[in-house]
Amino acid sequence: MKCDITIVNRLKRTQGQVNGVLKLIDNQASCEDIVTQLKAIRSSVDRVIGLITTSNLVQKIEEINKVDLEGIDEALNLLIKSI
Repeated sequence: MKCDITIVNRLKRTQGQVNGVLKLIDNQASCEDIVTQLKAIRSSVDRVIGLITTSNLVQKIEEINKVDLEGIDEALNLLIKSI
């Protein structure tokens, strides 16, 4: 699967958020601040999952000229699992 640069950028941003949480922990930040940042990370990862599954589905639909129904089923199953 080819990934759009926006997916890579989002993952790099998420990586930065994880590093930020580690710094919060090192600095003994409040649990509320840490949990808030972890929720933001979870949301970011969920967004990346949505982008990847959507991109995969679009790629399968673009290949429909080959009538790859099995591939479309796989893409739909991946989309359902991501929800």
